[in-house]
Amino acid sequence: METHKAVRIPKLGEKITRVATYYHPRTWKEKGLWWTLLLFLITYWIIIGVIGTIWSRTPGKFDPREQALALSGNDPKKLVPGYVTTATIIHIAECLLDKPGGYLSNDVTPPGVYLDNIPEWEFGTLTELRDLTRALRNDFSRSQTQSIEDRDLQIAEPKFNYDSDSWILPSTESEYRDGITALYRYLNRLTGAKDSRFFTRADNLNAYLQVVEKRLGSLAQRLASSVGQTRLNFDLASGSSSHQLPAFENLSQIQFKTPWLQIDNIFFEARGYTWALLHTLKAITIDFYDVLSNKNALVSLKQIIRDMEDTQAFIWSPIILNGTGFSLVASHSLIMASYISRANAAIIDLRSLLLQG
Repeated sequence: METHKAVRIPKLGEKITRVATYYHPRTWKEKGLWWTLLLFLITYWIIIGVIGTIWSRTPGKFDPREQALALSGNDPKKLVPGYVTTATIIHIAECLLDKPGGYLSNDVTPPGVYLDNIPEWEFGTLTELRDLTRALRNDFSRSQTQSIEDRDLQIAEPKFNYDSDSWILPSTESEYRDGITALYRYLNRLTGAKDSRFFTRADNLNAYLQVVEKRLGSLAQRLASSVGQTRLNFDLASGSSSHQLPAFENLSQIQFKTPWLQIDNIFFEARGYTWALLHTLKAITIDFYDVLSNKNALVSLKQIIRDMEDTQAFIWSPIILNGTGFSLVASHSLIMASYISRANAAIIDLRSLLLQG
């Protein structure tokens, strides 16, 4: 008759103790130098992997109105025109610097130096932040082209245009912090000082949306190029004096395709830009509510916001897939391009309403 010996399962404390013995100097001496080096190499990559995973998490969505109320001390009377938009700019900039791992684009040490998707997300967010602070300085805060620029916005706008990957003398973070401080001064002056204004006019909003239109159009084309695009070359031959386009059958074809290693970079740049734009448009809905209502453009802007919400959907795949055509594998870049293109078309219609509505 066969007997079965019971197998004892070690407890958690025993497992931890056993692992801890691997790091005892006596174990290193018994196992040898190569075993010790391999142990530390495995430990190094485990630590880098865990920290890198935590640092790769992007900030979640927030409510611009709630953020503005928090900065105003929960006083709704302080939510004057421009307060919500300015508070949103500040919070976007603070998320850029204070998210898990901090600002990573200028990191020169592990694990930040190994991460490329988050720096691209940061660059996309920074692009929208720069566009919005420029619009705030040149358009929203000025009554006309001959008016004087706001003194704090004169400081804030160039600070955010500083080199995005400088790590020392001065660091990118210190310059952006100075820009945030200047925005706080402008925000506080909005509720009291007579020399600080925010003009909610249709032409100001139209000028800002014109920049957004170009950004979204460029991103949509770059995302679509992930699977390759064939375009006809309509460029005239160099030195040709003819002003007529060549016949269709004589046109050459140009192949555009994003390099394989840059597909995820462009995707996360677009995701960062649309994340910042989503909150900007929500803030604009509040500050420009009367203008949008008078132009019958409120519904159009809310539809654009809904399309922007789709760009921030959870990514279930651990990597950015790049399927072509109607293949079995999804194409994340083409899906993102479809959302952005739809929002871009709606912005073109919205600008028409602002000009003619």
